[in-house]
Amino acid sequence: MFGRYFKLSERQTNFRTEIVAGATTFLTMAYIIFVNPDILSKTGMDKNALVAITCIVTALATLIVGFFAKAPIAMAPGMGLNAFFTYTLVMGQGVKWETALGAVFLSGLVFLMLTLIGLRKKIVEAIPQSLIAAISVGIGLFITFIGLRNLGVIVQNEATLVSAGPITREVLIGLLGLLVMIFLEMKGIKGALLIGIIISTITAALGGLIEMPKKFFSANLDIGKVAFKLDILGALKWSLFGSIFSLMFMDMFDSVGTLVACCHQAKMVDENGQIKGLDRLLSIDAIATMFGALFGTSTTTSYIESAAGIEQGGRSGLTSVVTGLLFLAALPFVPLVGVVPSYATSPALIMVGIFMMKEIRRIDFSNLEDAFPAYIIMVMIALSYSISTGLAFGFISFAVIKAVAGKLKEIKPVMWIIAILSLVFLVQERLAEIIMKI
Repeated sequence: MFGRYFKLSERQTNFRTEIVAGATTFLTMAYIIFVNPDILSKTGMDKNALVAITCIVTALATLIVGFFAKAPIAMAPGMGLNAFFTYTLVMGQGVKWETALGAVFLSGLVFLMLTLIGLRKKIVEAIPQSLIAAISVGIGLFITFIGLRNLGVIVQNEATLVSAGPITREVLIGLLGLLVMIFLEMKGIKGALLIGIIISTITAALGGLIEMPKKFFSANLDIGKVAFKLDILGALKWSLFGSIFSLMFMDMFDSVGTLVACCHQAKMVDENGQIKGLDRLLSIDAIATMFGALFGTSTTTSYIESAAGIEQGGRSGLTSVVTGLLFLAALPFVPLVGVVPSYATSPALIMVGIFMMKEIRRIDFSNLEDAFPAYIIMVMIALSYSISTGLAFGFISFAVIKAVAGKLKEIKPVMWIIAILSLVFLVQERLAEIIMKI
C-alpha cells in the first residue's frame, strides 16, 4: 500500500531506505525541540508549552508534506526567523508576543496569496540555472559552517571573527562519527549518517559525557498558555508593515532556496529542470506558517536539514511521514531525545555540505556575467549566516551586471521583480523607520 501511494519503485527507493532517511532527517533537526523554545521563551512565552508546540507544528507540517506533496521535505519553525521574531520584533520594537504572532500569521497569508496567483512559482522558474546551482553550493557551505561550529572545530575569535577550536573529547567523538560516515559512504552502505550519529552518541555515553535525564517520560503537554493567543488585529498597523514584509521575504527566499536545493538533490525535477509539484509545496509552506502562528510559534518553513535524509536515499513523501511521526513520538520523550548531543549530529551536516558542493560544476566560471552573481550567493549565504540575505545580494548583482553589459533581454520580467524585492529587503530596516515616522 505504501509502495503504491508514495510510488517508491518509480522513484527508485524502498521502504527501508525511506525509514532510514526519515530518521536521519529527524536526528539532524531534533535540536529545534530545545533551541526554538529557548529563543521564543525570551519574549515571555511559556517554555514548556513551546516545547510541545514545536513538536506538534513540526510533526503536522511535515506529515502534510509527506502525504499531500509526497516530497522528502521537513518543515519546522525556522531558525533565524525565530530570532527575528524574538530579538527584533518583540525585544527590539517592543511588540507584544501576541501581536508578533499576528504579524507572522499575516505574513503567511500574504505568502499564500502570492502562491495561489502563481507569483512564487514564477519567481523560482525565473532564476537562472547557474544561480540555482549556486544556491545549493551556498547552502552547502552554510550548513557545513553550522556543523563545524556546533562540533567545536570552529569557535568565535574577537580578532579574526572565527578560528580553530581546541581538540576536546567532544570534538574527537564528533570526528569519529564523521570518519564512520565517510567510511560507510565510501562503501556505499545505506544509513551512513544515521549510523555515525548513533556510534558517536554511544561513545559519548560510554565516556560519561552524556548526563542521563532524571526522567524519560514527560506528560506535560499543556499548550494553552501560548496556543491561539495571537492578535491579528493588533498587527494590522503601518508600524508593523516593514516587519511583516521582512518575515514574508525571509520565509519566501529561505523556503525557495531550500526547496530548489533539496528537490534538485532528490531528483524531483522534470526534463526542463523545473521542480515537480512546486505549487503544492509552496502552498503547504505558507499554510504551515499560518497554523504555526495559530498554535503559537514563529514562521514555519522548509528545513535544509531535509538534505541529510535525501542524501541517505529519501526520495518520496514516506521520508517526511517518518520524520513527522518521530516528532510526534518525541513529544512525551523530550528528555530522552535530548540525550543525543549536538557534536554527534553535527558531522551529518558537514557530510551534507560536501554532497551539495557537487552542484558547483553547473556554474560556468569562464563567463563572469553568470559566475559573479553565483559567487556572491555562495559566499554571502555562508558569511551573512542567512539564506535570504545571500540570495538578495546575488539576485541584485545578477540584474545589475546584465544591465551594465547591455543584455536586458536576458533578464526575465519576474527577475526584475525579484531584484527589486531583494533591494527592499536589504533596506527594510531603514524603510520601517520611515514608515513609523509617518
